[in-house]
Amino acid sequence: MAKLVSKTYGEALFTIAMEEDKSTLFLEEVEGILKILKENPDFDKMMQHPGIPKQEKLAMIEQAFAGHASDEITGFLKIVVSKERYGELGEIFRYFIDKVKEVRRIGIAHVTTAVELSEDQKAQVQARLIETTDFRTVEMHYQVDPQIIGGMIIRIGDRVVDSSIRSKLNDLTKQLLQIQLG
Repeated sequence: MAKLVSKTYGEALFTIAMEEDKSTLFLEEVEGILKILKENPDFDKMMQHPGIPKQEKLAMIEQAFAGHASDEITGFLKIVVSKERYGELGEIFRYFIDKVKEVRRIGIAHVTTAVELSEDQKAQVQARLIETTDFRTVEMHYQVDPQIIGGMIIRIGDRVVDSSIRSKLNDLTKQLLQIQLG
């Protein structure tokens, strides 16, 4: 259900951004709001508290964002609160961000390696991803996980390329277990 809500509201925000040619402005504001909410967990708790009336929550949105964010984003936040969907706001905004980046052909890659990559190696991985995908640029997120032993795992959206040694050892183990002797 939450995926449907985030897609529906995120798609609506995306449509408004594209129709009004404000995708850059909205993207900056949405990323800024997410950062503010992350830095102020008490505000988030208040907005989700069932004991606080909806009118007070709407007033808090108005007070916090009017004049700091565009009227469209402030109005969107008010709609989300009035429809009691504030709990899904993070997912709604993430859907919107992903959609804008998709249109701009900006990929988001999560790369896991067993050891830290050098800057040159990171640049090579990024260049290879740009070369083998339709993306103009790729935002790179690196993570070190010694459990994969060697190689790397690359995740872009729902696509995963797993060339880790751990994965290859697991595959080999499965194959060996399937061999019947005698």
